[in-house]
Amino acid sequence: MKILLVANTSWYLYNFRLSHARRLRELGYMPVFVSPRDEFTGKLASQGFEWVELGLNRRSMNPIAELGVLVRLVRIYFKHKPSLVHHFTIKCVLYGTIAARVSGARRIVNSVTGLGHVFLDQRPVVRIVRPFVMRLYRAVLNSERVTTIFQNGDDMDFFVKSRIVRPEKACLIRSSGVNTEHFKPEPRRETAGRPVVLFASRLLREKGVLEFMSAARSLGNSNIRFVIAGQPDHGNPSSFTDAEIQLFKSEGVAEFAGHVANMKELILDSTIVVLPSYREGVPKILIEALAMERPVIATDVPGCREAVEHMKNGMLVPVRSAVALADAIVALLKNEKMMREFGRYGREKAIRDFSEAKVIASTFDVYGIGRGGE
Repeated sequence: MKILLVANTSWYLYNFRLSHARRLRELGYMPVFVSPRDEFTGKLASQGFEWVELGLNRRSMNPIAELGVLVRLVRIYFKHKPSLVHHFTIKCVLYGTIAARVSGARRIVNSVTGLGHVFLDQRPVVRIVRPFVMRLYRAVLNSERVTTIFQNGDDMDFFVKSRIVRPEKACLIRSSGVNTEHFKPEPRRETAGRPVVLFASRLLREKGVLEFMSAARSLGNSNIRFVIAGQPDHGNPSSFTDAEIQLFKSEGVAEFAGHVANMKELILDSTIVVLPSYREGVPKILIEALAMERPVIATDVPGCREAVEHMKNGMLVPVRSAVALADAIVALLKNEKMMREFGRYGREKAIRDFSEAKVIASTFDVYGIGRGGE
């Protein structure tokens, strides 16, 4: 049984779906990755998986170019004749579902991992495109053949109430999961007596980079190390430019670590993990931090609320409020007992709600191959 996993970057497939594909292979299935070429393509191939190149420009709104993506997907599906296709990210969900229906794929599964910049970006050109995307979603996803997985209840409710998906074809699976055996509690490393506040994400506007920088500026004399790990995503319209990042660096209020491959080591060096995002699916950095007993601070928005229970494993602050973020950082760092309690409860929540094994088993239920393939 051949299963295609389709996304708009190899980066996404490597970082969020590699364990998923490994488990499929262990059970005797043939997972195939389909994505544009990027720096993570070789890493997928090095794991022994088949990879198929998909020509796709995430920023493009050119109708002719977009039609070309659809045609390429149809050709890929006719060539590989998959029994099941699983699409991730907006363009792959839309075009991939059409291609799968045209090519006769028996099962079609889509994952909505957050609403994305089409729904969050308030630029005039994006607001003009948004109603068209809504209509296209409705035409493509509202089908008996299509099952849609959501990472948080807010997104699922929005799609169901907007009549984009049928209630019986919507499924809630919180997050892409965390390996709680790998991400496990370890003592914080000595950091010269200075607490470390970590922000780890792609450097996009809606991830709350500006708010994190503002909080760092306001606490510049407080002996706190602010660390930003991640890099711009130039294929995303809301990405910061390299020049903008250089300006941030020149201020000297936060350390920029760039892309970090070993997230466990990064979290191990942190005291608090912060994500002041505007909206999420369920952020992997937060559930990895929870699994390692790190207290977290996030915004009170869909996706972050799935991971953070206010005053149980972390704090929720108002979105776009650098002042509230700074206040929460100070309050948490002053209370070592609270941080320990948040950490313990966070670990329990990670195991209960976000373990990778449970997420994969639930996804395989949607596939119709049983819990974990059993």
